[in-house]
Amino acid sequence: MTEIPAALTTTTDTLVVGCGNLLRGDDGVGPVLIRELWEDYGAELPLGLELVDGGTAGMDIAFKMRGVRQVLMIDAAATGSAAGTVFEVPGHELENLPPLEGLHTHLFRWDHALAFAHWLLGDDYPQQVTVWLVEVADVELGAELSEAARSGMAEVKQRILARLPDAPADGGSR
Repeated sequence: MTEIPAALTTTTDTLVVGCGNLLRGDDGVGPVLIRELWEDYGAELPLGLELVDGGTAGMDIAFKMRGVRQVLMIDAAATGSAAGTVFEVPGHELENLPPLEGLHTHLFRWDHALAFAHWLLGDDYPQQVTVWLVEVADVELGAELSEAARSGMAEVKQRILARLPDAPADGGSR
């Protein structure tokens, strides 16, 4: 077996990734949550925790997963459910969903990142992956995050904090 160079190993235990497009209202729920967590933790980010604004860069996310124990991901969903509804999906249910054949890099999303990382990383794939999806109300260009999406985001934030070391008990600033 090939040894992984030290430069490619990680000290990250938990990777929290927010996906979505900030320019499209509720689609930006993931990056908005990551920014809130950055503000909450400030310079006191616990050792082993990494926060990533994944935006729309799925391929980058796949490589960040190497050797991480736990990946927590948030994105928007448009299923027709009530706006702000939160769906929690265990990552193992998503790892093999999207076909990777013929995939163009501009169409590479977080679900592709999970499938690609599972294939690429093998034993270095995270032990636990959880994805939270928040149902959107408005994804028009230039729209603000809706109250429904903010409510769903607050729920997801509490679920994420419950899984993090040294999280602020109230879910707010330290």
